[in-house]
Amino acid sequence: MTEKSKDGAEIGNEKLEMERVEYKMSRLKILKNVAVVSFAFMFLFTAFQSMSNLQSSLNKEANLGTGGLSILYGALVISCMFVPTWLISVLGCKWTIAASMVCYILYMAAQFYATWGLIAPASIIIGLGAAPLWSAKCTYLTQTGDWYAQMTKSDKDDIINRFFGVFFMLFQTSQIWGNLISSTVLATKPDENLTVEYEKCGANYCPRTEQGNSTQLQEPDFKKIYTMLGIYLASAVIAFFVIVIFLDNIQLDKHDEKREKFSPKLLIETFRHFWRSPAQKLLVPLTIYSGIEQAFVGADYTKSFITCPLGVWNVGYVMICYGVADAICSLLFGRLVQYFGHITFFILAALIHLGVQITLLLWIPDPNMMFVFYLLAALWGMGDAVWQTQINALYGYLFSSSSEAAFSNYRLWESIGFIVAFAYAGFLCTRVKIFICMGVLVTGMLGYFAVEIYEHRGKSHDLKHEKS
Repeated sequence: MTEKSKDGAEIGNEKLEMERVEYKMSRLKILKNVAVVSFAFMFLFTAFQSMSNLQSSLNKEANLGTGGLSILYGALVISCMFVPTWLISVLGCKWTIAASMVCYILYMAAQFYATWGLIAPASIIIGLGAAPLWSAKCTYLTQTGDWYAQMTKSDKDDIINRFFGVFFMLFQTSQIWGNLISSTVLATKPDENLTVEYEKCGANYCPRTEQGNSTQLQEPDFKKIYTMLGIYLASAVIAFFVIVIFLDNIQLDKHDEKREKFSPKLLIETFRHFWRSPAQKLLVPLTIYSGIEQAFVGADYTKSFITCPLGVWNVGYVMICYGVADAICSLLFGRLVQYFGHITFFILAALIHLGVQITLLLWIPDPNMMFVFYLLAALWGMGDAVWQTQINALYGYLFSSSSEAAFSNYRLWESIGFIVAFAYAGFLCTRVKIFICMGVLVTGMLGYFAVEIYEHRGKSHDLKHEKS
């Protein structure tokens, strides 16, 4: 009698749990919320990503643009260590996303009067807001995916992967819309009286000798710049109101009444993981390269190889090609890696990026060879697709038992790559930056090969131990 009562109570509790989940949010409402989050991020990063691509060209005086980005990623490192878990426990996912979007709005508004007094604090604010924004988004999609899987009796991982697939499909299009806006608004007729000294562009471009060079580096009309900034600011504001009006707040299954304390726990675990893991130490150079190469294409390729010979209005068109190639290859390589393995794609990406870097060292940008500008951007996007997808996957595979501390290391070292690259962007000649990219890439690949050998020997040892 007691056994039956206990079993009946358990079955009843399961039914009540299912009813509670369905009552909290229906299937249709969950799908609606996935779409809301995805479109909101598309609007927000339509503004931010494209504005980031233009920082080195529009805010070049006193290295304001790249300096601000360096500050941004410095603040992001600090935010990752302390803010996300605490803020989500206090505000919940919906209002954490909304509050973080306000940080992006302030950054976009600061662009209207770009001075160190505004850009520096705005960069700190957006850096602090970026980590909780992405953490809250991931938590929201994971939790609603879990509920949807329970309702439909589907595999949890499959549903969550589908939700993230929809999100990134819409998110990646922000590169297209944002860059299309910048190129359309900033478009201008070429100055027929200007004879561009193309040999001073590309790898030969130096910030110190920019003044007096006959190039296309002159800023567009202020009216056009403010029009573009107005569109970007409006896009970020739309993203905020989409979240506030249409996104449903949720109560996390793991949430309890006790709020998380503001704690250095993750910071301690991050450095403890680094100190104890030989594989983590070996992956540091490649992780740093992931940040450096993204900073290079966003700040140096756009300025030295596009703005200098072609004009700033062409940055958007070329970067659309980069974004599309990156998105397609991210999806394609993610599917193919199960057949060819990680090492094949790491070698492919390294060869592609080294090939592009050697080409950039030797090639004088020539507007009569427009396809080369797009081809090099697309190839860089192919390589970036590998670094972004496969380094993440490698961290997940190697450090599954300490994933939080491992991915904190990933964010830390990648952000250091961004910080360093943006910090020297306004001082070093482009040729020197390309050599730095090559050096860090080669060092990173040597570290990666060492990890593969280390892992292979570890597995061989385990296999011999099992046989004995």
